[in-house]
Amino acid sequence: MSSPLAHFDSAELLDALHTGVIVLDAHCCVVYANVGAQDLLAVGLNQARGRPITELFSPCEALEQILQRALERGEACAGHEISLLPSGPLRAHEAAVVDVTVTPLPPQLTGTHLLLELADARTRQRITRESEMLSRLDGSRLMIRQLAHEIKNPLGGLRGAAQLLSRELQDAALTEYTTVIINEADRLRVLVDNMLGPSGPPHKTLVNVHELCEHVFRLLRSEAPAGVVIERDYDPSLPAAQLDRNEIIQALLNVGRNALQALPPPGGRIVLRTRVAGNINIGATRHRLVANIQVEDNGHGVPPELMKSVFYPLVTGRPNGTGLGLAVAQELLARHGGIVEFDSEPGHTVFSLLLPLAAEEAFA
Repeated sequence: MSSPLAHFDSAELLDALHTGVIVLDAHCCVVYANVGAQDLLAVGLNQARGRPITELFSPCEALEQILQRALERGEACAGHEISLLPSGPLRAHEAAVVDVTVTPLPPQLTGTHLLLELADARTRQRITRESEMLSRLDGSRLMIRQLAHEIKNPLGGLRGAAQLLSRELQDAALTEYTTVIINEADRLRVLVDNMLGPSGPPHKTLVNVHELCEHVFRLLRSEAPAGVVIERDYDPSLPAAQLDRNEIIQALLNVGRNALQALPPPGGRIVLRTRVAGNINIGATRHRLVANIQVEDNGHGVPPELMKSVFYPLVTGRPNGTGLGLAVAQELLARHGGIVEFDSEPGHTVFSLLLPLAAEEAFA
Protein backbone atom coordinates (compact mmCIF):
# COMPACT_ATOMS: atom_id res chain seq x y z
CA MET A 1 0.00 0.00 0.00
CA SER A 2 1.37 3.38 -0.98
CA SER A 3 1.94 6.10 1.61
CA PRO A 4 -0.79 8.81 1.91
CA LEU A 5 2.01 11.35 1.30
CA ALA A 6 2.94 9.80 -2.02
CA HIS A 7 0.55 12.12 -3.86
CA PHE A 8 2.30 15.22 -2.51
CA ASP A 9 5.68 16.58 -3.39
CA SER A 10 7.87 18.36 -0.83
CA ALA A 11 6.99 21.82 -2.19
CA GLU A 12 3.26 21.22 -1.68
CA LEU A 13 3.88 20.14 1.91
CA LEU A 14 6.07 23.17 2.63
CA ASP A 15 3.53 25.51 1.04
CA ALA A 16 0.90 24.20 3.48
CA LEU A 17 2.94 25.52 6.43
CA HIS A 18 2.25 28.92 7.97
CA THR A 19 5.94 29.09 8.90
CA GLY A 20 8.21 30.69 6.33
CA VAL A 21 10.78 28.22 4.97
CA ILE A 22 13.68 29.49 2.83
CA VAL A 23 16.66 27.59 1.41
CA LEU A 24 19.82 29.68 0.95
CA ASP A 25 23.07 28.87 -0.82
CA ALA A 26 26.55 29.46 0.58
CA HIS A 27 26.30 33.15 -0.32
CA CYS A 28 22.93 33.48 1.48
CA CYS A 29 21.10 33.85 -1.84
CA VAL A 30 17.56 32.49 -2.08
CA VAL A 31 17.25 29.08 -3.73
CA TYR A 32 13.70 28.31 -2.62
CA ALA A 33 10.96 29.96 -0.53
CA ASN A 34 7.61 28.47 0.37
CA VAL A 35 4.33 30.42 0.20
CA GLY A 36 4.57 31.48 3.86
CA ALA A 37 8.00 32.98 3.23
CA GLN A 38 6.85 34.68 0.02
CA ASP A 39 4.04 36.38 1.94
CA LEU A 40 6.54 37.52 4.55
CA LEU A 41 9.01 38.75 1.93
CA ALA A 42 6.20 40.44 -0.03
CA VAL A 43 7.83 39.09 -3.20
CA GLY A 44 7.29 36.04 -5.40
CA LEU A 45 9.73 33.16 -5.64
CA ASN A 46 10.84 34.11 -9.17
CA GLN A 47 11.74 37.61 -7.99
CA ALA A 48 13.48 36.34 -4.85
CA ARG A 49 15.46 33.45 -6.34
CA GLY A 50 19.16 34.24 -6.71
CA ARG A 51 19.03 37.42 -4.62
CA PRO A 52 20.81 37.74 -1.25
CA ILE A 53 18.30 37.36 1.55
CA THR A 54 19.59 40.57 3.12
CA GLU A 55 18.46 42.54 0.04
CA LEU A 56 14.87 41.49 0.59
CA PHE A 57 14.66 43.22 3.95
CA SER A 58 15.66 46.59 5.23
CA PRO A 59 19.11 46.29 6.90
CA CYS A 60 18.81 43.83 9.78
CA GLU A 61 22.03 43.26 11.68
CA ALA A 62 20.51 40.56 13.90
CA LEU A 63 19.54 38.35 10.93
CA GLU A 64 22.93 38.86 9.26
CA GLN A 65 24.74 37.81 12.44
CA ILE A 66 22.68 34.62 12.79
CA LEU A 67 23.35 33.64 9.16
CA GLN A 68 27.08 34.31 9.57
CA ARG A 69 27.30 32.25 12.79
CA ALA A 70 25.52 29.31 11.17
CA LEU A 71 27.94 29.37 8.21
CA GLU A 72 31.04 29.68 10.38
CA ARG A 73 30.08 27.11 13.03
CA GLY A 74 28.19 24.68 10.81
CA GLU A 75 25.47 24.35 13.44
CA ALA A 76 21.93 25.59 14.00
CA CYS A 77 21.59 29.15 15.31
CA ALA A 78 18.46 30.96 16.44
CA GLY A 79 17.15 34.40 17.32
CA HIS A 80 13.89 35.51 18.88
CA GLU A 81 11.52 38.38 18.10
CA ILE A 82 13.60 39.84 15.29
CA SER A 83 11.98 42.71 13.39
CA LEU A 84 12.08 42.34 9.59
CA LEU A 85 10.75 44.99 7.23
CA PRO A 86 10.39 43.85 3.57
CA SER A 87 12.12 46.26 1.20
CA GLY A 88 10.26 45.27 -1.97
CA PRO A 89 7.60 47.23 -3.87
CA LEU A 90 4.83 45.56 -1.83
CA ARG A 91 6.45 46.70 1.39
CA ALA A 92 4.24 46.18 4.45
CA HIS A 93 3.08 49.03 6.65
CA GLU A 94 4.86 47.52 9.63
CA ALA A 95 7.71 45.15 10.27
CA ALA A 96 7.10 41.45 10.80
CA VAL A 97 8.30 40.14 14.15
CA VAL A 98 9.67 36.62 13.77
CA ASP A 99 11.59 33.89 15.54
CA VAL A 100 14.48 32.85 13.30
CA THR A 101 16.19 29.46 13.08
CA VAL A 102 19.07 28.85 10.64
CA THR A 103 20.14 25.24 10.13
CA PRO A 104 23.05 24.16 7.87
CA LEU A 105 21.94 21.32 5.61
CA PRO A 106 24.17 18.22 5.31
CA PRO A 107 26.82 19.24 2.73
CA GLN A 108 27.11 15.71 1.34
CA LEU A 109 23.47 15.95 0.26
CA THR A 110 23.09 19.51 -0.96
CA GLY A 111 26.46 21.22 -0.88
CA THR A 112 26.66 24.27 1.37
CA HIS A 113 23.08 25.36 1.97
CA LEU A 114 21.17 26.88 4.86
CA LEU A 115 17.58 26.23 5.89
CA LEU A 116 16.04 29.46 7.20
CA GLU A 117 12.81 29.18 9.21
CA LEU A 118 10.77 32.28 10.03
CA ALA A 119 7.98 31.82 12.59
CA ASP A 120 5.59 34.69 13.36
CA ALA A 121 6.22 35.83 16.95
CA ARG A 122 3.47 38.44 17.06
CA THR A 123 0.91 36.09 18.62
CA ARG A 124 3.19 35.40 21.57
CA GLN A 125 4.01 39.10 21.88
CA ARG A 126 0.30 39.93 21.86
CA ILE A 127 -0.46 37.37 24.58
CA THR A 128 2.37 38.71 26.74
CA ARG A 129 1.29 42.32 26.19
CA GLU A 130 -2.36 41.62 26.97
CA SER A 131 -1.55 39.55 30.07
CA GLU A 132 0.67 42.33 31.38
CA MET A 133 -1.98 44.97 30.65
CA LEU A 134 -4.76 42.96 32.31
CA SER A 135 -2.57 42.39 35.36
CA ARG A 136 -1.84 46.12 35.64
CA LEU A 137 -5.48 46.97 35.13
CA ASP A 138 -6.44 44.67 38.01
CA GLY A 139 -4.07 46.53 40.33
CA SER A 140 -5.18 49.91 39.00
CA ARG A 141 -8.85 48.95 39.38
CA LEU A 142 -8.35 47.97 43.03
CA MET A 143 -6.50 51.19 43.81
CA ILE A 144 -9.14 53.35 42.08
CA ARG A 145 -12.00 51.65 43.92
CA GLN A 146 -10.30 52.11 47.26
CA LEU A 147 -9.66 55.76 46.44
CA ALA A 148 -13.25 56.26 45.26
CA HIS A 149 -14.65 54.85 48.50
CA GLU A 150 -12.38 57.16 50.50
CA ILE A 151 -13.65 60.15 48.51
CA LYS A 152 -17.36 59.34 48.66
CA ASN A 153 -17.78 59.66 52.42
CA PRO A 154 -16.28 63.15 52.92
CA LEU A 155 -17.93 64.25 49.66
CA GLY A 156 -21.34 63.34 51.04
CA GLY A 157 -20.57 65.26 54.24
CA LEU A 158 -19.42 68.27 52.25
CA ARG A 159 -22.63 68.32 50.20
CA GLY A 160 -24.82 67.93 53.27
CA ALA A 161 -23.04 70.76 55.08
CA ALA A 162 -23.49 73.02 52.04
CA GLN A 163 -27.23 72.26 51.97
CA LEU A 164 -27.62 73.07 55.67
CA LEU A 165 -25.64 76.28 55.25
CA SER A 166 -27.77 77.40 52.29
CA ARG A 167 -30.92 77.14 54.45
CA GLU A 168 -29.40 79.40 57.09
CA LEU A 169 -28.24 82.09 54.69
CA GLN A 170 -30.60 84.99 54.04
CA ASP A 171 -28.48 86.68 51.38
CA ALA A 172 -29.26 85.24 47.92
CA ALA A 173 -25.82 86.27 46.70
CA LEU A 174 -24.22 84.03 49.33
CA THR A 175 -26.44 81.05 48.49
CA GLU A 176 -24.96 81.11 45.01
CA TYR A 177 -21.70 79.90 46.54
CA THR A 178 -23.39 77.02 48.34
CA THR A 179 -25.13 76.11 45.08
CA VAL A 180 -21.73 75.91 43.39
CA ILE A 181 -20.48 73.62 46.18
CA ILE A 182 -23.53 71.35 45.87
CA ASN A 183 -23.32 71.17 42.07
CA GLU A 184 -19.60 70.42 42.12
CA ALA A 185 -20.11 67.76 44.81
CA ASP A 186 -22.77 66.13 42.59
CA ARG A 187 -20.44 66.24 39.60
CA LEU A 188 -17.65 64.62 41.61
CA ARG A 189 -20.09 61.97 42.87
CA VAL A 190 -20.94 61.00 39.29
CA LEU A 191 -17.21 60.88 38.49
CA VAL A 192 -16.57 58.63 41.48
CA ASP A 193 -19.46 56.33 40.54
CA ASN A 194 -18.00 55.97 37.06
CA MET A 195 -14.64 55.11 38.58
CA LEU A 196 -16.24 52.41 40.71
CA GLY A 197 -17.93 50.87 37.69
CA PRO A 198 -21.01 48.62 37.69
CA SER A 199 -21.76 46.41 40.67
CA GLY A 200 -22.85 42.80 40.32
CA PRO A 201 -22.31 40.43 37.39
CA PRO A 202 -23.37 41.38 33.84
CA HIS A 203 -27.03 40.77 33.00
CA LYS A 204 -26.53 38.70 29.86
CA THR A 205 -29.22 37.97 27.29
CA LEU A 206 -29.08 36.77 23.69
CA VAL A 207 -28.62 39.93 21.62
CA ASN A 208 -27.96 40.86 18.01
CA VAL A 209 -24.57 42.57 18.01
CA HIS A 210 -25.51 44.64 14.97
CA GLU A 211 -28.56 46.01 16.78
CA LEU A 212 -26.20 47.32 19.45
CA CYS A 213 -23.92 48.78 16.78
CA GLU A 214 -26.88 50.49 15.08
CA HIS A 215 -27.93 52.05 18.38
CA VAL A 216 -24.43 53.46 18.88
CA PHE A 217 -24.25 54.51 15.21
CA ARG A 218 -27.39 56.65 15.60
CA LEU A 219 -26.09 58.25 18.79
CA LEU A 220 -22.69 59.06 17.26
CA ARG A 221 -24.29 60.43 14.12
CA SER A 222 -26.45 62.79 16.19
CA GLU A 223 -23.39 64.01 18.14
CA ALA A 224 -21.02 64.32 15.18
CA PRO A 225 -20.16 67.88 14.09
CA ALA A 226 -20.73 69.02 10.52
CA GLY A 227 -18.20 67.58 8.08
CA VAL A 228 -17.72 64.29 9.96
CA VAL A 229 -18.82 61.12 8.18
CA ILE A 230 -19.80 57.97 10.08
CA GLU A 231 -19.97 54.74 8.09
CA ARG A 232 -20.87 51.10 8.75
CA ASP A 233 -19.22 47.91 7.53
CA TYR A 234 -20.97 44.90 9.06
CA ASP A 235 -20.22 41.20 8.67
CA PRO A 236 -23.61 39.47 8.22
CA SER A 237 -22.16 36.15 9.43
CA LEU A 238 -21.66 37.50 12.98
CA PRO A 239 -23.93 35.41 15.24
CA ALA A 240 -26.06 36.55 18.15
CA ALA A 241 -24.25 36.55 21.50
CA GLN A 242 -24.92 36.34 25.22
CA LEU A 243 -24.06 39.88 26.34
CA ASP A 244 -25.18 42.58 28.73
CA ARG A 245 -26.78 44.93 26.21
CA ASN A 246 -26.37 48.12 28.23
CA GLU A 247 -22.75 47.43 29.15
CA ILE A 248 -21.63 46.69 25.58
CA ILE A 249 -23.48 49.75 24.27
CA GLN A 250 -21.75 51.88 26.90
CA ALA A 251 -18.33 50.44 26.06
CA LEU A 252 -18.79 50.93 22.31
CA LEU A 253 -20.22 54.41 22.82
CA ASN A 254 -17.23 55.40 24.97
CA VAL A 255 -14.81 54.26 22.26
CA GLY A 256 -16.89 55.94 19.54
CA ARG A 257 -17.05 59.24 21.40
CA ASN A 258 -13.32 59.07 21.99
CA ALA A 259 -12.87 58.72 18.22
CA LEU A 260 -15.20 61.67 17.60
CA GLN A 261 -13.15 63.87 19.88
CA ALA A 262 -9.96 62.89 18.05
CA LEU A 263 -11.27 63.96 14.62
CA PRO A 264 -10.39 67.22 12.91
CA PRO A 265 -13.58 68.33 11.08
CA PRO A 266 -14.12 68.75 8.22
CA GLY A 267 -12.88 65.57 6.61
CA GLY A 268 -13.26 63.43 9.74
CA ARG A 269 -14.34 59.83 9.16
CA ILE A 270 -15.37 57.02 11.51
CA VAL A 271 -16.14 53.46 10.46
CA LEU A 272 -18.07 51.02 12.66
CA ARG A 273 -17.00 47.56 11.53
CA THR A 274 -17.83 44.03 12.66
CA ARG A 275 -15.96 40.84 11.90
CA VAL A 276 -15.89 37.25 13.11
CA ALA A 277 -12.49 35.86 14.10
CA GLY A 278 -11.51 32.32 15.00
CA ASN A 279 -8.92 30.91 17.41
CA ILE A 280 -8.12 34.24 19.04
CA ASN A 281 -6.16 34.54 22.28
CA ILE A 282 -7.31 37.03 24.89
CA GLY A 283 -4.64 37.07 27.53
CA ALA A 284 -3.68 33.44 28.11
CA THR A 285 -7.05 32.05 26.98
CA ARG A 286 -7.79 30.86 23.45
CA HIS A 287 -11.31 31.37 22.13
CA ARG A 288 -12.67 29.45 19.17
CA LEU A 289 -14.94 32.27 18.05
CA VAL A 290 -14.69 35.99 18.79
CA ALA A 291 -16.74 39.01 17.75
CA ASN A 292 -14.46 41.85 16.69
CA ILE A 293 -16.23 45.24 16.80
CA GLN A 294 -13.93 47.92 15.42
CA VAL A 295 -14.06 51.70 15.58
CA GLU A 296 -11.76 53.18 12.95
CA ASP A 297 -11.02 56.89 12.60
CA ASN A 298 -8.71 59.13 10.61
CA GLY A 299 -7.86 61.46 13.50
CA HIS A 300 -4.50 62.45 14.93
CA GLY A 301 -4.00 59.10 16.69
CA VAL A 302 -3.03 58.15 20.23
CA PRO A 303 -0.07 60.24 21.48
CA PRO A 304 3.08 58.09 21.72
CA GLU A 305 3.50 58.89 25.42
CA LEU A 306 0.05 57.43 26.16
CA MET A 307 0.39 54.20 24.14
CA LYS A 308 1.01 52.05 27.23
CA SER A 309 -1.34 53.84 29.63
CA VAL A 310 -4.32 54.90 27.53
CA PHE A 311 -6.65 52.40 29.27
CA TYR A 312 -5.71 53.48 32.80
CA PRO A 313 -8.22 55.60 34.73
CA LEU A 314 -7.65 59.38 34.72
CA VAL A 315 -5.16 59.16 31.80
CA THR A 316 -6.15 61.51 28.98
CA GLY A 317 -4.56 63.44 26.16
CA ARG A 318 -7.24 66.17 26.11
CA PRO A 319 -7.23 69.23 28.38
CA ASN A 320 -10.94 68.78 29.21
CA GLY A 321 -10.95 64.96 29.30
CA THR A 322 -11.71 62.87 32.38
CA GLY A 323 -9.62 59.86 31.34
CA LEU A 324 -12.46 57.46 32.18
CA GLY A 325 -14.04 56.62 28.81
CA LEU A 326 -11.54 54.02 27.64
CA ALA A 327 -10.89 52.76 31.18
CA VAL A 328 -14.61 52.07 31.65
CA ALA A 329 -14.83 50.43 28.20
CA GLN A 330 -11.95 48.11 29.10
CA GLU A 331 -13.60 47.26 32.43
CA LEU A 332 -16.93 46.45 30.75
CA LEU A 333 -15.25 44.23 28.15
CA ALA A 334 -13.25 42.47 30.88
CA ARG A 335 -16.54 41.61 32.63
CA HIS A 336 -17.44 39.65 29.47
CA GLY A 337 -14.05 37.95 29.20
CA GLY A 338 -13.10 40.32 26.38
CA ILE A 339 -10.58 43.07 25.81
CA VAL A 340 -10.14 46.36 23.98
CA GLU A 341 -7.07 46.64 21.76
CA PHE A 342 -5.86 49.36 19.43
CA ASP A 343 -3.45 50.14 16.64
CA SER A 344 -2.75 53.80 16.06
CA GLU A 345 -0.72 56.08 13.87
CA PRO A 346 -1.52 59.62 12.73
CA GLY A 347 -4.42 59.46 10.29
CA HIS A 348 -5.39 55.86 11.06
CA THR A 349 -6.52 54.51 14.43
CA VAL A 350 -8.49 51.31 15.04
CA PHE A 351 -9.90 50.32 18.43
CA SER A 352 -11.04 46.68 18.49
CA LEU A 353 -13.55 45.35 21.02
CA LEU A 354 -13.00 41.58 21.19
CA LEU A 355 -15.86 39.57 22.72
CA PRO A 356 -15.72 35.76 23.10
CA LEU A 357 -18.62 33.94 21.47
CA ALA A 358 -17.70 30.31 22.12
CA ALA A 359 -16.12 28.03 24.70
CA GLU A 360 -12.50 28.80 25.44
CA GLU A 361 -9.43 26.61 25.61
CA ALA A 362 -6.39 26.86 27.83
CA PHE A 363 -3.53 28.25 25.77
CA ALA A 364 -0.55 25.97 25.51
